[in-house]
Amino acid sequence: MARDTKELLKKVRKIEIKTKGLSNHLFSGEYHSAFKGRGMAFNEVREYQAGDEIRTIDWNVTARFNHPYVKVFDEERELTVMILMDVSGSENFGTQKQQKQDLATELCAVLAFSAIQNNDKVGVIFFSDKMEKFIPPKKGKSHILMIIRELIDFKPENKGTNVGEALRYFTSAIKKKCTAFILSDFMSPAFENELKLANKKHDVIALRLYDKHEEEFPDLGLIPMKDEESGEVSWVNTGDKRVREAFRVDALKRNALLKEVFTRSGVDFTTIGTHESYITPLRTLFKKRERKR
Repeated sequence: MARDTKELLKKVRKIEIKTKGLSNHLFSGEYHSAFKGRGMAFNEVREYQAGDEIRTIDWNVTARFNHPYVKVFDEERELTVMILMDVSGSENFGTQKQQKQDLATELCAVLAFSAIQNNDKVGVIFFSDKMEKFIPPKKGKSHILMIIRELIDFKPENKGTNVGEALRYFTSAIKKKCTAFILSDFMSPAFENELKLANKKHDVIALRLYDKHEEEFPDLGLIPMKDEESGEVSWVNTGDKRVREAFRVDALKRNALLKEVFTRSGVDFTTIGTHESYITPLRTLFKKRERKR
């Protein structure tokens, strides 16, 4: 077996052990409650009991036995979960414990394992400023391990980011209503219309990934900054307090506008930094969805 393949399998195994454990112990019940199935499936008929809803009475059976009977329904659990994954150049940025791409890979694996534990199908769309790869939704552990392998090893053709393009493809490719997680830093041309359309048809959740130093410069004097998407290098004087403040204000404005877009589109979202554990933001998001139901 080639050394590269061995290394890759080692990485896959490491991510599997960590994320599968989290899915089992932390998220299984919360995921189940936060992402309910499509509706109710008829199960059986039983005799009416005090407190049963009048609307559930089965009048045909009631007439036959001359005694009230009600229909019992089970929640239809099976979902399709789609993960829309930003694989653009800016995802390689990271000055803290990890790059945004590492964070996205783990998040994707946790969500995928949580989904298959609930017997849901999982599919993935990789996107940059174009649709890079589509993995159709399927069930099963081997499918999830293939997804993790792709997440670690995938090399995008393009470096830019276009969230609208990804959402357009997703809306046309997936016909049945599904739950979709979109993982990105959302540094993209406008995508509000596409997000609204996607969320009308599906249930979209946005996970914004960021690095501290994209939002606030430390005082490091004159430093070269490379734009991962365009490849351009510019020199920035981080020793100048006004430069640092202007950068911080710009990031705050950008984030406030993004929050407005998610709110107007009716999309649940959370923000996760490369410097922190994703466990708390994810659990908070799941609980918020539970309360809304």
